[in-house]
Amino acid sequence: MSNAHNTSLDHYEVWFLTGSQHLYGEDVLKQVAAQSQEIAQQLNESSDVPVTIVWKPVLTDAESIRRTALEANAADHVVGVTAWMHTFSPAKMWIQGLDLLRKPLLHLHTQANVELPWEDIDFDFMNLNQAAHGDREFGYIQSRLGIPRKTVVGHVSNPEVSRQVGVWQRAAAGWAAVRTLKLTRFGDNMRNVAVTEGDKTEAELRFGVSVNTWSVNELADAVHGAEESDVDALVAEYERLYDVAPELRAGAHRHESLRYSARIELGLRSVLEANGSAAFTTSFEDLGALRQLPGMAVQRLMADGYGFGAEGDWKTAILVRAAKVMGAGLPGGASLMEDYTYHLAPGAEKILGAHMLEVCPSLTAAKPRVEIHPLGIGGREDPVRMVFDTDAGPGVVVALSDMRDRFRLVANAVDVVDLDEPLPNLPVARALWSPKPDFATSAAAWLTAGAAHHTVLSTAVGMDVFEDFAEISQTELLTIDEGTTIKAFKKELAWNAAYYKLAGGL
Repeated sequence: MSNAHNTSLDHYEVWFLTGSQHLYGEDVLKQVAAQSQEIAQQLNESSDVPVTIVWKPVLTDAESIRRTALEANAADHVVGVTAWMHTFSPAKMWIQGLDLLRKPLLHLHTQANVELPWEDIDFDFMNLNQAAHGDREFGYIQSRLGIPRKTVVGHVSNPEVSRQVGVWQRAAAGWAAVRTLKLTRFGDNMRNVAVTEGDKTEAELRFGVSVNTWSVNELADAVHGAEESDVDALVAEYERLYDVAPELRAGAHRHESLRYSARIELGLRSVLEANGSAAFTTSFEDLGALRQLPGMAVQRLMADGYGFGAEGDWKTAILVRAAKVMGAGLPGGASLMEDYTYHLAPGAEKILGAHMLEVCPSLTAAKPRVEIHPLGIGGREDPVRMVFDTDAGPGVVVALSDMRDRFRLVANAVDVVDLDEPLPNLPVARALWSPKPDFATSAAAWLTAGAAHHTVLSTAVGMDVFEDFAEISQTELLTIDEGTTIKAFKKELAWNAAYYKLAGGL
């Protein structure tokens, strides 16, 4: 059985590379090795650092650096490398290695000691402890070669340093998951919709994700071929985990609808596992022989780590999958989301987000209620879905759009808030949020950027992780947060347009 949708970071590694040279003698190199191992160990002991850091022997020549870069490239479980120049490591010997490196790079600018031992400092101490010198040399060659990287500055005992290292690791893990992602499309995108279109070949080149289509009736065959015993077990799980509406329970008049929803989940899982896919899309305009639009099945698969995009929106499915991996082990969750309607009371503006059926229950710690209602779209039987309110707290709403010459990420920092009043007649999962810096600026910036209406809402990882993900993936990112103004935002768009025209060449 495939576990391609797994979000655990336990099997990943980040290699810790230390630069030095033979000029200082073997005794100094032994101290360099011992102290760099201590730095790596301190990071591993931090609860903010989710991926295991594996220390590698000190690098002192171009050949060992080149081979280490190639070995990191070839190791699927290595999501990135962290480099620190403990002493002066002449940067020309890093040229080939950095040029060959295809894994994300974090430059850690630190040193072994926190404070200077003023009375004991001699020239031997200066030779050993010169990261301030060596890292500047390393920074130059990275900039000279145009190497994308994150730079973190400070002693590893500082919690902010380990937090930033952890943020970058999560982004690197998300990138690793996307690079190996297979995405199954059931049907095409919604007719006449522009923003869900995109270049799938370019997506595979830029992100590594393989986006392909399967017949929805192949899915229907798997749904209708589900074993009764498996349906029984899954329905029992529903009744154990959720607040199932009485009309859907065993013996009630609509119980067969719940059983059919279970068949959809079993069928989806079987096809996705057979394909090795960790993300998928559906479309209400192409349901084939399916009797229901997939609702609760999609919600549960997202909760298990699958990426999902509604209406054939494969770009959002990629983003949801990345967010699932990047947020592994953190409180909160990530889900497909859509801006639906506004509360425009002056000074208290909010956005009500939802989707037809497919919002992930990872966004709430409460027990969802399983209900069945007419949908009025799709032309099939009433679908089963989980209904809940998203938990309040900080979040980020992120969209991925194809701008023809590049992909664009747009991210808006938000505060998810409790509903002003109950929504007794809206039987879908939903979220209510207040966007930063304010509603008018947020909406105007979003529209000016041409950002998509399908998004991922993340309450597990925030803006900083998506910033690192954009840096690693070399994807344009526009952020909308407390400091955004429309005037500056328009200038950034103009600068970006010029930059990508020039950077793309002829």
